[in-house]
Amino acid sequence: MKKKILASLLLSTVLVSQGAVLSSVQANTTDEKIAAQDSKISSLTAQQKEAQKQVDEIQTQVSAIQTEQEKLQAENEKLQAESKKLEGEITELSKNIVARNASLENQARSAQTNGAATSYINTIINSKSITEAISRVAAMSEIVSANNKMLEQQKEDKKAIAEKQVANNEAINTVIANQQTLADDAQVLTTKQAELKVAELNLAAEKATAEGEKASLLEQKAAAEAEAKAAAEAEAAYRAQQTSQRQSVAASANTSFAAQVQATSTSSSYDEEPSYTPVATRTTSRPTYSTNASSYPTGECTWGAKTLAPWAGDYWGNGAQWATSAAAAGFRTGSQPQVGAIACWNDGGYGHVAVVTAVSSSSSIQVSESNYGGDRTISNKRGWFNPTTTSEGYVTYIYPN
Repeated sequence: MKKKILASLLLSTVLVSQGAVLSSVQANTTDEKIAAQDSKISSLTAQQKEAQKQVDEIQTQVSAIQTEQEKLQAENEKLQAESKKLEGEITELSKNIVARNASLENQARSAQTNGAATSYINTIINSKSITEAISRVAAMSEIVSANNKMLEQQKEDKKAIAEKQVANNEAINTVIANQQTLADDAQVLTTKQAELKVAELNLAAEKATAEGEKASLLEQKAAAEAEAKAAAEAEAAYRAQQTSQRQSVAASANTSFAAQVQATSTSSSYDEEPSYTPVATRTTSRPTYSTNASSYPTGECTWGAKTLAPWAGDYWGNGAQWATSAAAAGFRTGSQPQVGAIACWNDGGYGHVAVVTAVSSSSSIQVSESNYGGDRTISNKRGWFNPTTTSEGYVTYIYPN
């Protein structure tokens, strides 16, 4: 039985320790995952910033184009106003040119019909005096000069109108072409901006996903840390309980068989029967054993029995082996209980041993023992009970004489 209990205790210790270790490992692994998510988020944030930078640059370009469009639109409006003004001037000049053309054509036609040169000569010849002739010549010179000026002005106006019309048309055509180019560029840039916006949103979504995963990992980490804390607390409680138990077990060893019998007789409600003296094989000599229980694990049933019965062997094995070991060493064994005898139960496993402190009958005894029901101290734990009907197996008694 001592090996079973010892194995259980060792397993409990290992499980508690492993629980803390596994929780710690889980927390460490989660920390690594969180660090990886932080790195991913940082990378996505950098990409997002770069994408935003590109969007901002394109937005700046679009804004510049829009500003240029506004400037060109203003210039276009100015040119249109000038064109409107030129149109009025051209219209007026056209009227003047048309009128001059009509006047010049009439003069030319009159000259051809009436013989302008002869008429001019006749006008001079028919003058009544030299003074009148000179006056008529001067008048005709003014007419000729006016006609020449009219022709020159006509020529200049036509040239000016033509130049203004060309310049105006070129300006208008340039503005229209620029507007088309700017519209095309703005459309391209708008498309790029939209595409980059999509990329930015994708990055934002990935970042949100990464942050969501990080949040989940943080929750897992918190759970792992809580588990680790609980495991550590459980381990601390276990160790405290073990320390307390060891202290209690050690304190319980400060007793003797006589003290246990005295305690039993004081609390017993039955009269103790005379000790049985079963028939057993006697030996002429027995080994000499130590009087302490240090050869058995503290708190085990074998340790408790050796403490109360120092005459027992030092290395009799598990509880189930004690009867066989005792018989081999020359001790009497039998099936009848006796105060001071060691009860040895064999269940095919580790078994159990206890020291008999009171006997009412073969089916009603009291014992002092350790490691019964998980209580590793030395004490009377069961009161009166039937030793033949326990789950510990069949019982054999080892007698001290």
